[in-house]
Amino acid sequence: MPRTPPLNDRPEIPPGTLDLLILRAITGEPQHGYAIARWIKERSDATLLVEEGSLYPALHRLVRLKHVTAEWGTSENNRKARYYRITAAGRRRLTADVDLWKRVSAAVTSVLDAPRPALASGDSACSA
Repeated sequence: MPRTPPLNDRPEIPPGTLDLLILRAITGEPQHGYAIARWIKERSDATLLVEEGSLYPALHRLVRLKHVTAEWGTSENNRKARYYRITAAGRRRLTADVDLWKRVSAAVTSVLDAPRPALASGDSACSA
């Protein structure tokens, strides 16, 4: 079982990323909210933890945007639960967002991995 990092070691999910993670989580089959949060936690080795206060507003927004549909069903513990399914519009958005994420993360990685330029004489060091 993946270990859960201490609260102060958990990174925040970058703005705009939660929708992408949710759409990816429900690509295979409809999922209820708890299963979506669990899927993200498991796939990120407990690095990304989605709180209810973030998850459900994001799901409602995706329903309003027609990227996701929702219907009531019964969960694996025989409880009433709302199941979310990705739509064709959601799949198009997922594809576009994944492409953008890969380009941006590759660019950030390139900058972080680049050799640090030598300081010209007279330049002061920046403490970033």
